[in-house]
Amino acid sequence: MAGTTPGTPGTPRVLRAMNDRAALDLLLEHGALSRTRIGKLTGLSKPTASQLLARLEAAGLVVATGTTAGRPGPSAQLYAVNARAGHAAGLDVTPERIRAAVADITGEVVGEFELATPGRAADDVVRQVTTALDGAAKDAGITRSEVHRLVIGTPGAFDPATGRLRYASHLPGWHSPTLLEELAAALPMPFEYENDVNLVAVAEQRLGAARGHEDFVLLWNEGGLGAALVLGGRLHRGFTGGAGEVGFLPVPGTPLVRQVTKANSGGFQELAGVQAVPRIARAVGIETAEHPFVPTASGLLAHAAAHHGEDPRYAALLDRYAERLATGLASLVAVLDPELLVLSGAVIAAGGEPLRERVQSELAELAASRPRLVLGDVDRHPVLRGALESALAATRDEVFDTSR
Repeated sequence: MAGTTPGTPGTPRVLRAMNDRAALDLLLEHGALSRTRIGKLTGLSKPTASQLLARLEAAGLVVATGTTAGRPGPSAQLYAVNARAGHAAGLDVTPERIRAAVADITGEVVGEFELATPGRAADDVVRQVTTALDGAAKDAGITRSEVHRLVIGTPGAFDPATGRLRYASHLPGWHSPTLLEELAAALPMPFEYENDVNLVAVAEQRLGAARGHEDFVLLWNEGGLGAALVLGGRLHRGFTGGAGEVGFLPVPGTPLVRQVTKANSGGFQELAGVQAVPRIARAVGIETAEHPFVPTASGLLAHAAAHHGEDPRYAALLDRYAERLATGLASLVAVLDPELLVLSGAVIAAGGEPLRERVQSELAELAASRPRLVLGDVDRHPVLRGALESALAATRDEVFDTSR
């Protein structure tokens, strides 16, 4: 009978690697643990747990962090994941700036940097990316070469067939057919690119309102309306990467927008995008001059959420905007029938719970199924956080693989 080769499922090496990864994941989830606690959580015997920890400590993946002194019972050594075993980086790209961050293997953000980019030359993209990455790496006390993986989040999406950015004509310099090759030549680590709203969904699925959910839609509204579709636990990107570009969705209540990519807008964007909020405000009798401190869409909605109970104009603003959001969401619900809808982005978040309640009520009348509607939980740099979570997942798979 032919013998098994190293790495064959079921061999001692693979079983050890599986136990190692299970222990490392538990340490990431729970923080520092004792040998006894790791044994109980993994089902391993004390001798096997001791061997596992010795092996991981020798590999530089775990470190001793103190003891359980002061707790009931005998003192025991505690172990934690070695935070410096690996680093991952993320970039959040907009026309105005590139925000960069570096996280250690535990997920703690250890370096951040922001590079202003308005008016930058279109041929300057590679230098912008490397400058932002180097700034975050320096802030983390490491060099670019010590970053294991980078994920770049942009509006639109890179078409997998052509390698060119689509659906984001407002992002100058990112549409070169050779951009990805130029970035690969300049960066010493593997990198991936992802739609910014998809990365918000990653952040919410790993850390926020969508934890434990495998079928959900996230609606994002900041500069533009977009959606992320998670089906069966996986992001659905579409044939050209454009799944979720719902701003282009034709909807009732606004004239048809033709040649949408040239216009960089569409029916749903015109109906419920950021530019629609001041128009609705004026239509219900709110003059922004009355409140010069809240002239933006977010400011108007935040003010409405705070004062809708005492001023019917602000209640009307929330009512009408909720109806518009629900109009587009009803189409998504009819096609996808998701378990959960997550509302995210600064404009929607400003309306808070009063806006969410109204969207839920409107959707109940417009859609046949009744998904639960929640506000996003990840409110600090969600695109960047999603990029880091995506980069960390691949970095951990690489760094924590002890089967090699």
